[in-house]
Amino acid sequence: MEERDKEFWRNMYQLAAMGINLVAATFIGLFMGWAIDNWLTPKLNWHTSPWFTMIFLLFGIIAGFKNMFHMAKTKTDMPDEPGGKKGDFRDKDKNK
Repeated sequence: MEERDKEFWRNMYQLAAMGINLVAATFIGLFMGWAIDNWLTPKLNWHTSPWFTMIFLLFGIIAGFKNMFHMAKTKTDMPDEPGGKKGDFRDKDKNK
């Protein structure tokens, strides 16, 4: 497989991972809020539904986007050449 093809599939994997992480974080937040609402009602007779569900859903969405931006930033911080240092974006021709 050519290097260009490997780079293409590597980028596709990272984009898919970003999407999966965003959806997973959203559903985890939704489930946690739903579980807290359903736990508090019979135990303490607090009728909090749908407040914890909405709050934790919002936390999950925020966490998903934060993770997505972190993954995108990590991708742009990678060096262009295998021997380069992380964050080394100097133009090689400018030094001549």
